[in-house]
Amino acid sequence: MNRINKKLQEDKKLLSIYFSAGYPNLNDTVSIIENLEKNGVDMVEIGLPFSDPLADGPTIQASSTLALKNGITTEVLFNQLKNIRETVNIPLIIMGYFNPMLQYGVEAFCKKCQEIGIDGLIIPDLPVDVYNEQYKATFEKYGLVNVLLITPQTSEERINFIDSISNGFIYMVSSASVTGSSSGFGEEQTNYFKRIENMKLKKPQIIGFGISDNETFTQATKYAKGAIIGSAFIKHLTQNGIEKIDLFIKSILNK
Repeated sequence: MNRINKKLQEDKKLLSIYFSAGYPNLNDTVSIIENLEKNGVDMVEIGLPFSDPLADGPTIQASSTLALKNGITTEVLFNQLKNIRETVNIPLIIMGYFNPMLQYGVEAFCKKCQEIGIDGLIIPDLPVDVYNEQYKATFEKYGLVNVLLITPQTSEERINFIDSISNGFIYMVSSASVTGSSSGFGEEQTNYFKRIENMKLKKPQIIGFGISDNETFTQATKYAKGAIIGSAFIKHLTQNGIEKIDLFIKSILNK
């Protein structure tokens, strides 16, 4: 069984952390992942920086831009991760835009992910229908979970379709805005969380966007299996470097 699906079966609320590979320094990627696991994070989303990140807010965009300047590429990331499974056991997901994967070759990219122990992909700009018709079989051939996204604007019909073709969890975007642009959840978002909860989907949901502290983590996980933090973690990395990751995770989990 894929590590993501094993993790989803655990009787706990899950914390997933996103960061941009190659940031703050080119060779920090593995150290950050190891540190996150050591401090109790359940899953890690490794951002594959791209020059035109449409869904990313200013914090993640800035980290991606610097990572690209540092020299991160798809090939460099794969080289960094080639021995990751010697030290890390938690699920690892590569989150990135479709263009770099297309340039690398979709099947070659999936094969490489399987070789190094990547469990899943999140590709915000790959349309669900295109994935289902053209790439689903390839992803499944290499044992990869493709995490599909829903937003408050996604129709119930579409959500049910996404639920039917998903093979892991559903990434539930808390708002229609870009990452890192919200502080706390208002009535509109809470109603959306409740609406999705009441749909009784087969696949668990993990909420992302707007989660930055223990309060928002607790709010989100009241309605979902887990929550994803990206921008707030990158801000912490920017201010404190990789040495104080433990302080950030403890503040989220209230340990």
